[in-house]
Amino acid sequence: MDMDSVQNFVATTLADVGLKVLAAIAFWLVGRWLIARVIGLMQAAMGRNQVDPTLTKYLGSVVSIALNIALVLGILGYFGIQTTSFAAMLAGAGVAIGAAWSGMLGNFAAGAFMLVLRPFKVGDFVQIGGITGTIHELGLFGTTIITPDNVHTLVGNSKVFGDTILNYSARPVRRVDRTAQLAGAVDPLEAIARFREALAEIPNVAKDPAPEVDLLDINLVGTVIAVRPYCHTDHNWQVYFDTNEAIVRVCREAGWPAPTPTQILKTVPA
Repeated sequence: MDMDSVQNFVATTLADVGLKVLAAIAFWLVGRWLIARVIGLMQAAMGRNQVDPTLTKYLGSVVSIALNIALVLGILGYFGIQTTSFAAMLAGAGVAIGAAWSGMLGNFAAGAFMLVLRPFKVGDFVQIGGITGTIHELGLFGTTIITPDNVHTLVGNSKVFGDTILNYSARPVRRVDRTAQLAGAVDPLEAIARFREALAEIPNVAKDPAPEVDLLDINLVGTVIAVRPYCHTDHNWQVYFDTNEAIVRVCREAGWPAPTPTQILKTVPA
C-alpha cells in the first residue's frame, strides 16, 4: 500500500468522523434547546391550568431526564452504535448502580410517594427532617427548603418521608404561645382583662378563634398567665414579637411590680 493511498484513507476517514462529530454536537445543542422548550411549554400549560407547583416541577424533572436519555440514544444511533445492546448494558449498569446507590433510589421512591400523598406543597411552612422552613422545590431525590434565616437547605426525600412532617400552613391559622410571669401582688383577673384588650390591638391577630388568655399556673413568685393569640403562618413572627411587646407594655402601664422570688428568713434562737 503506497503512502498516497494511506493519506487518502486517513483524510477521508478523519473528514467523515469530523463531520459526524460536528453533527452530533449540533444535534445535542438543538436537542437540548428543544427539550428546554418542551419542558417550559409543559410547565406553562400546567401553570395555566392551576396545577400544583410541586407536581409541575416534579413532572418537569422526570420528563427532562427521559428526553435527555432519548437524545443520547439517538446520537449514539447516528454514530452506528447499536442502541439495543447499549440499552441492555445500561440496564445491567443500572442494577449495579442501584445496589450501590440504594439510598438515592430510596430518595426517588420517597419523592414519588410524597407526590401522591401530598403532605405539603411549594410555599408551605413546614418542619421536616429536623429542618424548619418554607418549601421551595420538591425534586427527584431531595426537597429544597428555605429556612427562616434564608439558608438554602436540601433534605433527602427518604429522610423527609421517613420522619415526622409538621405542616404549619395546612390550617388557616396557628397559635402563638407566650406566657407572662406576674408578681404575687398582681390581680390575675385584672391582668387577663388587660392582656385581652392589648391583643385586640395587635395587627393580624385572628378573631376566630379568639385569643386565649387564661391563668396557667401559680408558683412561689406569683401567677403565670398564658397569652395565646392565633394568626396566619405568614404573620407568625410579627404576632409573636408584638405579643411580647404588648405584655411588657401592659405591665409597665399598670405599674405592676417586677416578679421576683420572695425569700423568708427565719431566725431560730440558739
